[in-house]
Amino acid sequence: MTRSGPAATDSAADLGAAVLRRAVPSDVPSLVDLVHDLAEYEKAQHECTVTAEQLDTALFGPEPKVFAHVVADDTGLVGCAIWFLNFSTWDGVHGIYLEDLYVKPETRGKGYGKALLAALAKEAVDNGYSRVAWSVLTWNKPSIDFYESIGAVVQDEWAGYRLAGAALGTLAAEAR
Repeated sequence: MTRSGPAATDSAADLGAAVLRRAVPSDVPSLVDLVHDLAEYEKAQHECTVTAEQLDTALFGPEPKVFAHVVADDTGLVGCAIWFLNFSTWDGVHGIYLEDLYVKPETRGKGYGKALLAALAKEAVDNGYSRVAWSVLTWNKPSIDFYESIGAVVQDEWAGYRLAGAALGTLAAEAR
């Protein structure tokens, strides 16, 4: 299969019996479950409405704009990194924006999260991208501690904003 977008790379991290690889179409139902698990962990399951059809189209449609790496063990998918390309006008090159990083609680501590981030770092380096960026909830101390342990730096001078729902529709109605 020819893949448009970033080069399809695999990571050779030592994960024991688990395997880290690019997602394939048959992973979609499990990926949806992991996304819903993440939404529950983040206390926002009521906001998570993604379907298998939507994710399949985003990841494997004619012009994919979203990509994923997964960790699978003998029980199935136990972790994922779902990401897309962003662009830095200052650097003049793409970067990776990590939308979701999730490892099932019962498999944490085995290096899967770090291996997924390492695979994205390799993806960035191999493709000449300047960065990997993501957001984390301020109350998620375990994740913050993990990110800082691998050298990630908080961008606390920036505040994230989101326009959605009725406000999005209201502003869109003003467009000419």
